[in-house]
Amino acid sequence: MKLLRIKAIMKKEFIQIWRDPLSLAIAFLMPLIQLFIYGYAITFDVTNITTVVYDRDKSLLSRELVKEFEQSGYFTINAYLDHEDEVDAYLNSGKALVAVLIPAGFQKQVKTGHEVQVGMMLDGGDSNTATIANGYISAIGQRFSQRMAGKKLTPLIDAQTRVWYNPELKSKNFIVPGLIAIIMAVIVALLTSLTMAREWERGTMEQLISTPVKTSELIIGKLIPYFMIGFLDLVFSVVMGVFLFGVPLKGSVVLLIGLSSIFLVGGVCQGILISIIAKDSQAIASQIALLSTFLPAFLLSGFIFAIANMPRVFQFITYIVPARYYVTILKGIFMKGVGLSILLGDALLLGVYGIVVFIAANKRFQKRID
Repeated sequence: MKLLRIKAIMKKEFIQIWRDPLSLAIAFLMPLIQLFIYGYAITFDVTNITTVVYDRDKSLLSRELVKEFEQSGYFTINAYLDHEDEVDAYLNSGKALVAVLIPAGFQKQVKTGHEVQVGMMLDGGDSNTATIANGYISAIGQRFSQRMAGKKLTPLIDAQTRVWYNPELKSKNFIVPGLIAIIMAVIVALLTSLTMAREWERGTMEQLISTPVKTSELIIGKLIPYFMIGFLDLVFSVVMGVFLFGVPLKGSVVLLIGLSSIFLVGGVCQGILISIIAKDSQAIASQIALLSTFLPAFLLSGFIFAIANMPRVFQFITYIVPARYYVTILKGIFMKGVGLSILLGDALLLGVYGIVVFIAANKRFQKRID
């Protein structure tokens, strides 16, 4: 293996990328646009829960109960209804997610110490929002009951909760690091998936085959430019995550860069292998790259859906998805500030994946014209 040949292939690839506006757009604009859109669009924070109130009592205490909902910061009162029949219309049309039904005699029953039932109707079409809203309602009801009783109830077990790593429970703090993993997986594989197929499609592969360049030299020479592009995209994404979205980076920047580099090597090797398999069709190569990176990384990496909640078969499948390990690494460094001792297993598996894919690409590529 000669360094001079690798440098020549690298130079050729850089010139080809520079002359291709589409590649430049994919390389630098797409990651930033995706992170910007997904970072703001994907959120699990439940606020502004549209609510309607049907208050049959219209008393001071019933208004205080409604005020509890408004002051919680989670519920927005859209309308006060005069007839119970209007509740279904609001829920069916999506104008309200929650309906509060306060019965007649509410204030009298509360003051006399009798049990009183307040009706709560929730739109279960969005089960996640409905579940969270139900938790908020229970907390508001308990707080209101304690205040009306004039004393704080002392439970047998006093459970005090402390939230570590993400005390404010902001969804962006774990979504943005996961997004960086997904975007890097897609971009580096998509870019490199076109490189070999482009040579065959344009008829320039025959010239490369006729040169003394070895297969490993050709692959390495093509990998390095896209690795460097992926590294720049990573830096831009991390900077956006920290300064634009306000995601705290608690861990070591050096460790983040080092482990991310291992993942990028595996990603560009995967793209090269796809390009070799697709051979003379850039369209097919790009489609394979998208299907083999985006869907597994998005669905099976633990980015959105907890792996422990998946069926056992899919839990086993996640072990062959490299984004699974990279998502763990990014969340660990960003949110927990953990060190290499905790992330060593994930880093080693990413390294093994990169080596295996690189060897497969070398075995698959043949310097001959069929």
